[in-house]
Amino acid sequence: MEMASFNGFVKTLVYIVLFWYLFKFLAKIFAPIIMKKAMNKMQEKMQDQFNQQQNNQNTQNQTKSAKEEIPREKKKVGEYVDYEELD
Repeated sequence: MEMASFNGFVKTLVYIVLFWYLFKFLAKIFAPIIMKKAMNKMQEKMQDQFNQQQNNQNTQNQTKSAKEEIPREKKKVGEYVDYEELD
């Protein structure tokens, strides 16, 4: 059974610290780029949703106006007869 050496322990700590600082450095460089792309994608989705909602609303308004333009003929059943009660 081998014992861990002090040199191996220090070497591992140095690797961990270097990795940590490298990660922080790369995060400072790439995080704004990633966030900008995410915001642009979210903005595009919201714009598409807004346009879709506007199109649906315009379609509904057009169908309502089309219904209002064409008056329907009332169904003529017959003459109205007023009945009086007899005692």
